[in-house]
Amino acid sequence: MAKIDSLFPILNADSGARPLAGLARVATDAPLDSSGYLIEYRPLKSRSILSKVSSKRGMPFTHAINPYRGCEFGCRYCYARYTHEFLEMRDPEEFERKIFFKQNAAWLLTQELKRLKPGTHIAIGTATDPYQPLERRQMLTRSMLEVLTQASGFTLGIVTKSALVARDIDLLQQIRERNRLTVHLTVTTMNTRLARILEPRAPRPDLRIQTLARLRAAGLRAGILCSPLMPGINDSRSSMAAVARAASAAGACFFAAGPLFLKPCSLPTFFAFVKKHFPEQLPAYEKRYSGSAFVSPAYRKRVAELVDSVCKEFKLGRRYAEGLGESEKPTPAVTMQPWLPFEGI
Repeated sequence: MAKIDSLFPILNADSGARPLAGLARVATDAPLDSSGYLIEYRPLKSRSILSKVSSKRGMPFTHAINPYRGCEFGCRYCYARYTHEFLEMRDPEEFERKIFFKQNAAWLLTQELKRLKPGTHIAIGTATDPYQPLERRQMLTRSMLEVLTQASGFTLGIVTKSALVARDIDLLQQIRERNRLTVHLTVTTMNTRLARILEPRAPRPDLRIQTLARLRAAGLRAGILCSPLMPGINDSRSSMAAVARAASAAGACFFAAGPLFLKPCSLPTFFAFVKKHFPEQLPAYEKRYSGSAFVSPAYRKRVAELVDSVCKEFKLGRRYAEGLGESEKPTPAVTMQPWLPFEGI
């Protein structure tokens, strides 16, 4: 049998390395469950599945659920690569090559929901996509949705790039009956070529739009996140309008977008992407993000004005609406138009 080096070199004996502790130790002890092309999947022992959110970015939710650690989609801009640093895995690429799935997720959620007050805002998929490819086999997200069908009074949000969310329409409809539920499909561009290099293992933009149409036809509140907006790449009004036009045709309840948030752990991956595909933009990105993960107030204002403009043009609502009644009603059958690659981004 051929000798194959592990994708988890941290597991190899190294007398000179300092002992690992906590979550990093748990990760190193996780047995190999299965593998794909350059990817390993391992179970992760977890004490909690529901995390308290503490952020300076003014998040509208107070708790988050991420059934997986790491994400196979490999989006070049992903800010969540830092989460693998807690496992002492500091190569940014490890985030998309070493995927952990949390054990006993449904049981943990059942216990932790008992401690939450009605009205609590919970987001599913803040750090990794809850419908990434491994979900087809592990079904952790579906198992937790089954738990949530028995809950009442929560405000729930799901964020995904995957068409797999449509598999769970039956559970989402049950959850909506006793909770406030919103599904967010992330579509950064309608340009298939750009999406393929920007989000290399995520479903095509047109498949996400078709999934949005299915969710809306099922009477679910769903819309589009055109985030992140990257200067000189997908932040033009024409690029945003292409996404908004598709969203409107699919019956989206809302359209939202925000500028790129680039943590230090994501800089090497994203800058390498820019250097290869948008080399003329690299100096501007280095100047803009080397000192801060955030864009300037002036740029945020410009983005807000553009988003407001396209929402008005295509009659799309806001992401955080007080009343959900009309927006949750099923939409008429939508005739999907073929999506042509958008040029000039």
